[in-house]
Amino acid sequence: MSQTESSQGSPPSTQPELAEPAVSVEAGPSTARLIGVDLARALAVFGMYAVHLGPAPTAVSGFGGWLLGLAEGRASALFATLAGFSLMLIAGRLEPKTGLAARQARARIVIRAVILFVMGTLLAMTDAGTVVILAYYGVYFLLALPLLRLRAKTLAIIAAVLAVVTPLAKFGLTALVSGPITETVNAYDPLKRLSEVGVLDLLLSGLYPTITWMTFVVAGMALGRMDIGSGEVRRRLAAIGAALVAFGYGVPWLLTRFIDGLREAAEQPWGRGAEKTGSAVVESLGEGAKAMAEGGPKGMDGSGWGLLLARPHSSSTFDLVGSVGIAIIVVVGATVLLTRLSWLPRRLLAPVIAVGTMSLTLYVGHFLVGGQTGALGKGQGAGNDSAMVLFWFIVGATVFAWLWSRFFRRGPLEYLLHLATKAAKFVR
Repeated sequence: MSQTESSQGSPPSTQPELAEPAVSVEAGPSTARLIGVDLARALAVFGMYAVHLGPAPTAVSGFGGWLLGLAEGRASALFATLAGFSLMLIAGRLEPKTGLAARQARARIVIRAVILFVMGTLLAMTDAGTVVILAYYGVYFLLALPLLRLRAKTLAIIAAVLAVVTPLAKFGLTALVSGPITETVNAYDPLKRLSEVGVLDLLLSGLYPTITWMTFVVAGMALGRMDIGSGEVRRRLAAIGAALVAFGYGVPWLLTRFIDGLREAAEQPWGRGAEKTGSAVVESLGEGAKAMAEGGPKGMDGSGWGLLLARPHSSSTFDLVGSVGIAIIVVVGATVLLTRLSWLPRRLLAPVIAVGTMSLTLYVGHFLVGGQTGALGKGQGAGNDSAMVLFWFIVGATVFAWLWSRFFRRGPLEYLLHLATKAAKFVR
């Protein structure tokens, strides 16, 4: 949900807004790492479209169904990881900013956090409901402030600890505050009165609970502190990403072969369309988890077997680890692709890259347009019978982003967010 490094981590250009497009496809390998992040962000946007507007994975056979299943949970995890990366674009990429620059960078992050929180709450009051991630972003950004000066290795260690500890903490806290406590908190929660996303949802029981999803943000911050322009660093990251994917999804697969209870839990229907089969896997976890049957899994089943599975949005260690691995592979893969491609293929990818430069605009836009056209409601339920709605939303977003980038350096909402953060220059 952010801009490229050229607009966040570097002094603003002295050229007028109409002087050049937002995407410089003629960039050489030295800047391909930045455009690669935009390409990865565009893939995250399309993945979110697939989840919110497309058919359920179970409704599509073959490779298309596999892609839709891959997008479930992993697209939003990639988004959150890239959000952490973007924080480093503001706070200083390879070296953290210090002194006045650091204070102003923190102020910019705080301003962004507040604006995204307000935007997310307003969107949650529409047909979009609980699937909007922006309010969570506001919380993530504020919690990340103390970590902005840390090195990549330290951030990676923190992310690893969070991946192991927070799923257990979430499971215990969910059991502790369920029932009357949840009802009492929600009754006095002004956010819950305004929308479907209250304080407990933001922190514990929502679709993107802060307690576990900070793992993605911190991992993205570690990735942002690394020199992904270096071939050696990219090779190391590719190996790490592959290892995380193998561990995150391989270990649960092996465990289901030897543990009967876990195998039975893994066979339970889940995700969009699960209500058609009568699934009640998460009924015992209360309101946050009940939404599983309304559009996607939001927690673990009450027995605790979910801690050993890697289902999207399950907030298990395996899900967190596997999703981080996928995010790393996507970022590294996109960077390598744009580094190796010749001029013509990069030109052909320019419209897609443009999507990544204005992801906030296109993310908000798909909720507004989808709500008005009825496409959003279909995507949140069992899924559309046809993937054409998803196809045309992707085409429309790509065409809009490409045309807009021909004349403006930032997307509409990105430009307004940029104006708001200018107030940070008054911090001394």
